[in-house]
Amino acid sequence: MTVATDSTTATRTGPRLLYVDNLRTALTVLVVVHHAAVTYSTIPRWFYREAPTDASAAVLDCLLVLDQAFFMGAFFLVSGLFVPGSYDRKGGGRFLRDRLLRLGVPLLVWLLVLRAVVTVGQYTTARDDAAQQGVDMPYWQYYLGDWNLGPMWFVWVLFAFSALYALWRQMFAGGEGRTPATGRALGAAPVIGFVLGLSLLTYLWRIAVPMGLGITVMPTPGYLPQYAALFVVGVLAPRRGWLEGLPRTAARTGLAVAVVAAVALILVIAASGDAYGGDGTWQSLATATCESALAVGAVIGLLVLFRSHLGEQGRLRRFLSGHAYTVYLIHPVVLVTLGLALAGVQAPAVVKFVLLAVLGLPLCWALALPVRALPGARRVL
Repeated sequence: MTVATDSTTATRTGPRLLYVDNLRTALTVLVVVHHAAVTYSTIPRWFYREAPTDASAAVLDCLLVLDQAFFMGAFFLVSGLFVPGSYDRKGGGRFLRDRLLRLGVPLLVWLLVLRAVVTVGQYTTARDDAAQQGVDMPYWQYYLGDWNLGPMWFVWVLFAFSALYALWRQMFAGGEGRTPATGRALGAAPVIGFVLGLSLLTYLWRIAVPMGLGITVMPTPGYLPQYAALFVVGVLAPRRGWLEGLPRTAARTGLAVAVVAAVALILVIAASGDAYGGDGTWQSLATATCESALAVGAVIGLLVLFRSHLGEQGRLRRFLSGHAYTVYLIHPVVLVTLGLALAGVQAPAVVKFVLLAVLGLPLCWALALPVRALPGARRVL
């Protein structure tokens, strides 16, 4: 997700890409849906969770596995699309100051304000567990001891990638940007080569950083090769005209590849147990290959689909796009609050997920409107 792109300002290197704005909005919706699904899944990685009591939670687990295989990588690619133009307009120093403002301030708001709201329930559990061992745990001690970035891990990783890009431009590429090329069709060979290379890199990376290894500042480090590779593709694409060069048929082909890879991914994981997660197993290689094919196929398919059919914005789409970054920042508070409110509802896990998502999505955008209206908020959000 380009949570802090310059798509809201026309660049000197080309027209504003409204279809990319619309794709960003769709990916933001998927983020909210993803975390609504975690709430009732068997995967214990959210601020409020309910232990599943029926088999429908397995459906949510599958949804999460497939989402995770591509959607954050897609965010990094979309973010990369706007980086060269922003650097060209501002130069290295102003570019980094702007990144720090638009990424650093929301991160601080999360750490100092919003995280305190969404972790109240977790603190209560930790405090009770400590009390059973005869230890008193005040809130400040818990708060300072667990700097969970939540979904805002994306923000600091994006800043790190942006800073590396600025360093590269200073060292090797000079200060002037280049005029975007006309659309150049990418053949199948370089795309397949990219998928195979990314698969091998991910496989090797997961020997050292296996799946399931989460750290405070990044819950999914096993996907870092994909995030970095797709960000680089996003940075290179505008200069080489790759977006315009993708033919309409690439949508069908990309999405078909993504569907086949998704089915294969679920089958590999179901059949291999924990072996798919790393440690140099063949199942880990198969998983990395399926995920890479899914991610590349989905990104190509969605870019062409949105370019062909969702390249305009009326009032509603402008509103949704303009508030997407704010939604990304505040959606944990909305989902945790709604989850607590729905705690007494007795229903299968998948039903409660649908209810939470249907209620949470409009509420996120409704709350984003007054948040973004706060003094100075539009400079950041």
